[in-house]
Amino acid sequence: MIHGKLSDSGRIESLHPSMKVLFDYVKSHDFSTIPLGRIEIDGDNLFINYSEVKGMSREDQMLEFHRCYMDVHIPFAHEIWGWKATSDLRHLAEEYDAEKDFALSDDCPASFTDVYPGEFVVAYPEDAHAPNIAPYDFRKLVAKIKL
Repeated sequence: MIHGKLSDSGRIESLHPSMKVLFDYVKSHDFSTIPLGRIEIDGDNLFINYSEVKGMSREDQMLEFHRCYMDVHIPFAHEIWGWKATSDLRHLAEEYDAEKDFALSDDCPASFTDVYPGEFVVAYPEDAHAPNIAPYDFRKLVAKIKL
């Protein structure tokens, strides 16, 4: 997992060819004027899900993980993120669905971190994550980068 400021994204843009494309797009658009929904950048190789997410409690939010995509979460409000190494997960609440590239675990996160507007979090397949922990609903971008 990588947690950083959008203004410092240049340091990680070399980690994947789509990273610079993504951060250039995010920094050059005013999302207050863009409707919610899927934003196509490079087909299924790079796209953004722009949505209003339901805030969840730490107790109710489960860990999720993916195998074919890395996630880049960019919130427009403060959220808390739970994290645990995917290799340390002991119990799946929902088996991995290859078509959706998604699985859930009801294990407890090993750690939590605060994520603020102007920041991002990158979750690789080895990063089980419990995002959207907040006492309110809020808008965010979740970019999907195919590995």
